[in-house]
Amino acid sequence: MSETDAGAPGAPEAAEGQAPGIRILAQFIRDLSFENPRAPDALRAAQTQPQIDLGVEMNARGREDGLFEVDLKLSARATRDDGALFVVELLYGGVFQIAGVPAEDLEPVLLIECPRYLFPFARRIIADVTAEGGFPPFMLDPIDFAGVYAARKAQEQEQVGHA
Repeated sequence: MSETDAGAPGAPEAAEGQAPGIRILAQFIRDLSFENPRAPDALRAAQTQPQIDLGVEMNARGREDGLFEVDLKLSARATRDDGALFVVELLYGGVFQIAGVPAEDLEPVLLIECPRYLFPFARRIIADVTAEGGFPPFMLDPIDFAGVYAARKAQEQEQVGHA
């Protein structure tokens, strides 16, 4: 689910000759959840690899001060035939200052480039939390945020076409 509010007061206007720029002013954990429902039994070595289901969501919104908040939500659920091993959900946020980006390009910058900056930090948090839960660190593979964005835009267009 993606949401942008490019019309926020103080939203950047593309200035003549101004080079586009992104500054990360803050990064933070907005919400973190780790469930280990079958500990300690689930920590024993097993013959089969767990099934991993991943989820990725990006949201962005303009603030009254002209900055933008971007949230990256990552979730992972590991299961085996006998049930869930762990569930981790992280909502990781950042405050960004965007300069020199035309209004029509702002949404892709907020939902592709900004999450790309946040991802390595969120990935590390998930790896650390799963390791502290007694499992090997769960290292998320890199995410193609441009592909996720394109798929969401295509889905939105399809929904508009059916309306």
